[in-house]
Amino acid sequence: MSPLVETALFVFGLVALGYGAGASGYLKAEAGDALSDFAVRVALPLLLFRTMVTSSFHGSAPWQLWATYFTAVTMAWIAGHLATTRLFRRDGQAGVIGGVSAAFSNLVLLGIPFMLGVFGNEGFEILSLIISVHLPTMLMASILLFHWFGPRRREPLHPLAIIRDFLGRLLTNPLIIGIFAGLAWRASGIPLPTIANRFVDALADVAGPIALFAMGLGLKKFGLSGNLKPALVLSGLKLLLMPAVALAAAWLFGLPPFPAKVAVAAASLPSGVNSYLIAIQLKTEQSLASNQITIATAFSVVTTAFWLEVATALLG
Repeated sequence: MSPLVETALFVFGLVALGYGAGASGYLKAEAGDALSDFAVRVALPLLLFRTMVTSSFHGSAPWQLWATYFTAVTMAWIAGHLATTRLFRRDGQAGVIGGVSAAFSNLVLLGIPFMLGVFGNEGFEILSLIISVHLPTMLMASILLFHWFGPRRREPLHPLAIIRDFLGRLLTNPLIIGIFAGLAWRASGIPLPTIANRFVDALADVAGPIALFAMGLGLKKFGLSGNLKPALVLSGLKLLLMPAVALAAAWLFGLPPFPAKVAVAAASLPSGVNSYLIAIQLKTEQSLASNQITIATAFSVVTTAFWLEVATALLG
C-alpha cells in the first residue's frame, strides 16, 4: 500500500471512529456538536493564524491555483444544478442545493487534517491559500443564489442589504478572523511572545484529530432518508467530475506539480455541511443535502485515494 493511500485511510479512519462512537451510542450527538464547535471556533482558527504568521508559502502561484480550483468548482456547481433541475425535475431552490452539494468541498473539518497528513505543512500552506478565498467566494455565491431562488418578496431586496448580509457573515466567521489576524500579525513584523506561541501551538496541534472525530460523530445525525438517486448522482459529480476538472485545469493553467496535487486532492474531498446549512436556510431539500453528505463521505474513502494515486502518477 502506498504511503499516500495509507495516510488517506488513516484520516478517514478517524472519521469512521467518530461515526462508530455515535452509532453505537457510546457518545451522544451533542458531543459531536461541542467538538465541532471547539474545532471551528478555536483550534482551526488558531491553526490558520499560525500558518499565516509563520509560513513562506514556497513561492506558490495563487492566481494559477485559484483559477484551477474554481474552474472545478464552477463546472461541478453547474453540473449539480442541471442534474437536479433537469434530470430530477426539481425547482430552482433545489438546484441551489444540488449545485452547492456537488461543488463545496469539506476543506476545513476534513481538508485541513487531510492535507497535513498527506502533504505535511507545505500542503497545508497551499490549502490555506484556497481556504482564504474559498470561504468568501462560496459564501457570496450561496447568499446571492439564496436570494435569487428564495421566496419572492413584494419588494426586491436592495444590493446593499445583500452586501451587509455577506459582510456580516464573513467578518464573524472564526476561520476568516484567524486568517486576517494572522496576516495582520505577519505584516506587523512582531514575533509572537513565547508564552503566546505555546498557547497557540497547544490548541492548533489538536485541531486535526478533533475535527476528524467530530465530523464522523456528526455524520450520525444525517443518516439516509430518501432521495437516494439524486444524492448518488450529486456524489458522483463531487467525487469524480470535480477532481477530474481540477486535474485538467491544472494542466491548462500550467500549475506546478505540487500545488496541482493539492488542488486535485482538495477537489476530491466530499461535500461539507455547508450544503445542509443552506438547505435549512432555504427550507427545502434538507434530506437530499444530508443524504449526499453521508454518501459522498462514505465513497470518498476510495475515490480520494484513487485521485491521489492518479495525480501522483501524472504530476510526479
